[in-house]
Amino acid sequence: MKGLKYYTLDVFTERPFSGNPLAVFTDAGGLSDEQMQNIACELNLSETVFITGKTDLNRWTIRIFMPQGEIPFAGHPTVGTAILLKQLGWLERVNGAYELLLDEKVGPVPVKYSTNANGAVSARFATAVLSEMSSSCLSVGDAARMLGLDVEHIKLFPYVASCGVPYQIIELDSVSAVSQAILDMSVWTELLLSNEAPDVCIFSYSNESADIRMRMFAPIAGIAEDPATGSAAAALVGSLALSSELKNDAGWMIEQGIEMGRPSLIGTHVNANSNGVNRIEVFGSAVLMSEGVFYN
Repeated sequence: MKGLKYYTLDVFTERPFSGNPLAVFTDAGGLSDEQMQNIACELNLSETVFITGKTDLNRWTIRIFMPQGEIPFAGHPTVGTAILLKQLGWLERVNGAYELLLDEKVGPVPVKYSTNANGAVSARFATAVLSEMSSSCLSVGDAARMLGLDVEHIKLFPYVASCGVPYQIIELDSVSAVSQAILDMSVWTELLLSNEAPDVCIFSYSNESADIRMRMFAPIAGIAEDPATGSAAAALVGSLALSSELKNDAGWMIEQGIEMGRPSLIGTHVNANSNGVNRIEVFGSAVLMSEGVFYN
């Protein structure tokens, strides 16, 4: 019986049993699409990474699967895989520093590393594509009905933003409203089941432990709620930069997973000048939790 080596990490956190759990299979080049999908479904984590091969110095190809489908790009798999590769000693120093390139379906994603004041290693990646915005099919009333909130809690008209994965972005008027929201599946099914952007990201600005409180729901992928979503964070801050016509660098710390008991902290940075947004980065830490062998 052949075994596949894998590791699990908690991502976008420095503490075990928080953040977003991730599984990474380190030698998955011989697996078929069906096998990868079956494994991801069996593990039932929000995302599972399959490293399918090394193509150059500090460069690997990865594929990312949710329980019910493959996705072209995701933040917590990128951060978790990057930190795992460094911890396993698979990287070589280049000009005195560790750098990594992960080839994902969306394109090449460059990663750099740093160490914070607590001694935790952080991985920082730049999105392969810049944020794009478009109109949403949702009205303010639709958003309120879908989230079980009064209309006055919906601060702006919903819109769609993407850095490779599209999200319905809904700004609420308070952290309290974000916490109180309950996704009504019957309304979601009515409004978004067949939409090209079915995933829902809600947020509000915060004066608490982070700049933004965020939640993300992805029912079509089998994820009732995600504790940390780097791709949504990238899409969100990119859209904030675009809508405000940002001319200078800016960053937002985003907390997510609070309502799930899996507190996560996602760092973001937008590089912008008079020509517009040039680069969107997401960063965070991860904790190695386990290693094992999967028999299939």
